[in-house]
Amino acid sequence: MNGDSFQLRAYCHIDRMQPQFAAFIGTITQGDPPVEGMASLYVEMAPGNWVFPMVDQVVKSTDVRPGTQIVEREFGMFEVHSMSQADVLRAGEVVLETLDRRIEDRVKPQVASMQVITNVNPYQAQLLNRFNRGTMIVAGQTMLVLEVAPAAYITLAANEAEKAAPVWLNHFSSVGVYGRLWMSGSESDILAARDAAITAIESITGKPGA
Repeated sequence: MNGDSFQLRAYCHIDRMQPQFAAFIGTITQGDPPVEGMASLYVEMAPGNWVFPMVDQVVKSTDVRPGTQIVEREFGMFEVHSMSQADVLRAGEVVLETLDRRIEDRVKPQVASMQVITNVNPYQAQLLNRFNRGTMIVAGQTMLVLEVAPAAYITLAANEAEKAAPVWLNHFSSVGVYGRLWMSGSESDILAARDAAITAIESITGKPGA
């Protein structure tokens, strides 16, 4: 696929889904729900309608399961997963071959904002819990709020943060211009999770975003 109008915004490989991450995805997925231990691939692109032929090509060419296929106002995003790491990596190769792109053509993610809030007030905790799809935030905990672009990379940040520390995954959104994440726990655990998430985002290579 050629053309200057096309942009490979995110190409995000998750090697092993963590327990809370997989459970959270299961609550929001449109398609096949993943389970802990699966590998996963998130791809975001513009124009968004390229998602449809790409998902068709990937599921016909490899033994992966489609979990998400979304086209919103500006971008399109899809996710596939499998217990086989090799199958997910092959799905990524199919994406790049079909689009005539290299992994280096993806947009390099950036941390748009990051806050650590200590001793969360019970009233704010209750407000946040109205929107959570994961674990509830408890008053007195420390909370991490992270925002990255392109949005799909927030999935990598969430999974790597959970690997690093016994934090609670409250909520994340990987659709739109920015991906957003809330996690809570002790202050030391949140700081460890924050560092792991930011390290994961900064390790991704790619081109500067537009």
